[in-house]
Amino acid sequence: MVYLGRPSKGCQMCRTRRIKCDETKPTCNQCAKARRQCPGYRDEFDLLLRNENQAAARRSLKANAPAASAGSSSSGSSSKKKISSLKDSQPHPRQQALQLSISQTTALANSLSIPTEDLATCHFLSNFVLVPKQEQHAARGYNHFLLPLLQQYGSSMGKEENMHLQYAFNACALASLGERYGAPGPGAGGGRVTTGKERECLLQRAAETYTKALRATNAALKDPVRCKEDGVLAAVLLLGMFENITAKPNTGTAWGSHVEGAVLLVKARGKKQLKTKLGLQLFVVVRTQVIIHNLITATSPAMGVNWWINEEATSDPTATACQRLNLFTAELRSQIYNLLSSPASFSSPTSIPAIKDILARAQALDAETVKWFATLPASWHLTPIPITSPSPSADLFPGVVHVYPDMWTAALYNLARTTRLVLMSIIVRCAAFLARPGDYRTMKEYAVAARNAGEVVGDVIGSVPFHLGHVPPRRDGEGNWVGGGNSPNGRGLGGYFLTWPLACVVTQDFVTDAQREYVRGRLRYIGDELGIKYARMLSQLKIRLPSMLIYGDGQLAAAAAESQMPGSNNWEGSAGAVMRAAAFRPKAA
Repeated sequence: MVYLGRPSKGCQMCRTRRIKCDETKPTCNQCAKARRQCPGYRDEFDLLLRNENQAAARRSLKANAPAASAGSSSSGSSSKKKISSLKDSQPHPRQQALQLSISQTTALANSLSIPTEDLATCHFLSNFVLVPKQEQHAARGYNHFLLPLLQQYGSSMGKEENMHLQYAFNACALASLGERYGAPGPGAGGGRVTTGKERECLLQRAAETYTKALRATNAALKDPVRCKEDGVLAAVLLLGMFENITAKPNTGTAWGSHVEGAVLLVKARGKKQLKTKLGLQLFVVVRTQVIIHNLITATSPAMGVNWWINEEATSDPTATACQRLNLFTAELRSQIYNLLSSPASFSSPTSIPAIKDILARAQALDAETVKWFATLPASWHLTPIPITSPSPSADLFPGVVHVYPDMWTAALYNLARTTRLVLMSIIVRCAAFLARPGDYRTMKEYAVAARNAGEVVGDVIGSVPFHLGHVPPRRDGEGNWVGGGNSPNGRGLGGYFLTWPLACVVTQDFVTDAQREYVRGRLRYIGDELGIKYARMLSQLKIRLPSMLIYGDGQLAAAAAESQMPGSNNWEGSAGAVMRAAAFRPKAA
């Protein structure tokens, strides 16, 4: 069999023209220079499988070569008879092709014996572990603590009491592989990477391994000494990640439960955990998860903001300053939710000064966040790329695309942006309370918040191509075409980081219809093609903020006003009907 060479990774146009492709994503520079429409690239998974198909077929043909070839030194007359007989027995070319196809299929089945766990491990490490590129930027990583921990626990493999981390890791790896492989291949006409049965098998094994991980982790948590180990905290974080990867409508709060468990572990570990490199890395990851969890649930950070932010808990001063603002914003959101959760707040004379105080603090926090952006060090600076695109449903949205120094930096940018969106919501809600019964949309605070939120939404959308590996080619300072910078080309972690910012954007009042549709499409892409099912769930959100919160406040205000009327201050009366509609339940006596 003739060796056809390694399959080309070039785009379809360059392969057709038989020229070298520079493989820039999403479109190559050769097509850009020739002003041709680049049709895109073949899926790398398909290339790997095709290459292995050819290798397996070659091994099979070589192994099945006639052993009689060793007797080729027989007499001339005998050779002629054999050749004549061989010619008479040669099958038709079509039959040869059929036999070769069967041979390749059989060879592939016999030779591809890579254990599923190994394949899943490689997939997870390449998609969900971000290793810092430079030692001086050791903080700019994510899940990189898994590598030394897995090696550490690997030396004691086989002991059930030490399997919690390995089980949790395997569950995440199998789930991410199953969800990713079940996604449609990129490009028009791309088939699925695996069959439905293969996907079901992977996900079933992932669920079984997850159950083992829960059992082993719970056993470790009951041990007062082992529960403080790095491996136990890492296992809890992985269990939460598993819930996001395999999210289902009836398991929406499971991730939050794991975050709350991680908080209890961090508290029990105390300041001693900050003395080691791994301990500090784990602490920062938990702190990031706490921020998102508190912002979603409108709860205050456990142990208070200052407990999470101190000199010893600083792996990167710029990032820590950002997370300090995030935590204070979560605390402020919790306060306004608690204040406006009862009809009594709308008739109490102390509510107005309290709301004015929250409004002033929200404006001050927003000013601090703007200053944080303005004073970023040079190593954090992004590169804007102006683009025009005819379709907002494509990978790029018309406007500006941002290129960041690395994925970790991009994630911190968006964390600060979502903080500003939450602050805009708080400001508008406070303004609506103070404007009642007037229209809050006529107030200065609303106009400023709407303008600021619109800018932030545009910045979040501009970060999407970098996270998903869709940064267009651009010219450098010398006019040469360059690729997409440090864009990770669609790694799962980029989609994982994007899920919360996009969910925050898609629920905003200050988003155009085109922007909302684009964001929904990107969430579906992350869920369907990158295999993070939590994103698919969030793409279906119908919430609008802050208008729906303000509407609920109006309902409670009406209930408070009506409760002052004789005969209406009871749960069965008309005020009770309003409170029931607002999902407010009276406390038991």
